[in-house]
Amino acid sequence: MAFTFYQGKKFFAHSSQMVEDALTVEESLEMSLNGTAFSMTMRTPGNDNEFIHGYLFTEDIYTDKAEDLQINVLKKNEDGITKAVDILVPEHRLKSGYRNSRNFLSLSSCGICGKTELDELEGKLEDGLEIEAGQIENMFDMLNNSQKTFKKSGGSHAAAAFTGEGVLLSVMEDIGRHNAVDKVIGDLIIKNNLNKVKVLIVSGRISYEIVMKAFRAHIPILAAVSAPSTLAVDFSKELGITLLGFCRDDKATCYAHTHRIKSKIQKNVEEFK
Repeated sequence: MAFTFYQGKKFFAHSSQMVEDALTVEESLEMSLNGTAFSMTMRTPGNDNEFIHGYLFTEDIYTDKAEDLQINVLKKNEDGITKAVDILVPEHRLKSGYRNSRNFLSLSSCGICGKTELDELEGKLEDGLEIEAGQIENMFDMLNNSQKTFKKSGGSHAAAAFTGEGVLLSVMEDIGRHNAVDKVIGDLIIKNNLNKVKVLIVSGRISYEIVMKAFRAHIPILAAVSAPSTLAVDFSKELGITLLGFCRDDKATCYAHTHRIKSKIQKNVEEFK
């Protein structure tokens, strides 16, 4: 259930009327690891299996094979929405993200602010990938056409993953941008397609948490319809990620590692070094 209908009163300049609007559902999901409470996140129900796989992967908690995870549903509400799960994993294979973590509330709107420091990371994404700037526009067209929940409610975000040739591999929606990214990455892990992804695009803005998720998934190009934060740009420069913002109206602004973007009409890509 990605959206539900609520009544409201809509006001105009000289009148008003009762309306029934579709609103994006936001529900909590409590996660335990091996019987120990670990996290509560707010998300849009649906694709919970993909979300859990992607969340554990991008937070560097568990990055082994998807089939090694056993997810037990502990509680559902009266509408059948999963409210609590216990994830069984071999303790000795839990990664540093679990050992360095604490119990926390993950909000759908803001991610895990300040959880990972830049100087804790190792490596830099390097490859010979180049794509046409026009491909980015085509990818956003495909994303827009796939946003069924947004078209109904106007209140959800979306993320999509593509190959370097522009083939769509996965697209997911959620009330939170971070959750949509986790769902996409989890879907790719389950389908053994993560190594095929070269471009990740998201609706809304890009924060440094989304840059971190792209880095952990080894995705070299990250693009958004809106602006990146300053920290997102700084992280992208250090981690080797090509970061684009304001990808709309046949334009895009590249803020880091512009060498991966080619444009026949160069003025459409404003390069910042």
